[in-house]
Amino acid sequence: MRRTLRIYRRSLGAHLRAVLEYEADFWILVVAGLLFQVLNLIFLSAVFSHVPALNGWSFPEAVLLAGTYGFVNGLGPLFFEGTWRLAGKINHGELDYPLTRPAPVLVQVISAGIGMHGIGDLIGGGAMIGWGLANSDIDWSPTRVAGALVLLAGSATILLSLIVLGNAASFWVGGNHPVFAMTLIRTGDMAKYPLSIYGTAVRATFTVLVPYAFISFFPASWLLGKESAWLGLLTPLVALYCVYLARLVFRLGLRRYDSAGH
Repeated sequence: MRRTLRIYRRSLGAHLRAVLEYEADFWILVVAGLLFQVLNLIFLSAVFSHVPALNGWSFPEAVLLAGTYGFVNGLGPLFFEGTWRLAGKINHGELDYPLTRPAPVLVQVISAGIGMHGIGDLIGGGAMIGWGLANSDIDWSPTRVAGALVLLAGSATILLSLIVLGNAASFWVGGNHPVFAMTLIRTGDMAKYPLSIYGTAVRATFTVLVPYAFISFFPASWLLGKESAWLGLLTPLVALYCVYLARLVFRLGLRRYDSAGH
């Protein structure tokens, strides 16, 4: 495990140094990520300028929800950006190189790039979380603080696992672009808002089939003491399941990889 983490850190560090060679690009990407979160906040402000609450969620609570998703979403570009290049590697037969190296293929894949716009997402999402927490009625205690941190880690694990899972579908879908993964992750943008505003089919899908509800809605519900708050405590278990499923699908896809020209 220690050797694997060292390989991941060194690979990611190499890509980080390459990105930092172009200072202007770095700042453009950071600002772009930050502006995306600002747009989310503007949209919520526009909605709540017409309604006092959204299915029982106040404006600060909705900001907390959107900020949580934005913060977690920012971890993907920073730590798993290389996963989005998997479809191209499969299509061009470039996955041969990781297969011949003495390191886990999945580690090499996820560390094969870094997206600095994730920093903007982290800053913007973090600021929204801070403001939402400061303006929400939460009965803080050491247990609740520890629980919130555990649930946030679980939320991040779920989203990162879904990124791997969606991109691993490229082993079967084919093509040079991760269309399936992009559709899957963009659909998850609906998790920025209270799950209760959607119909039964969407709620069931985001709870059971693709567990986006455990990225933001259920953890935030537990923290705020909302209805069905106990479901938020299942977040770590859902995270473990998503990790297992992502690794399984990636390994199955790797077995059917036959390089280019076959």
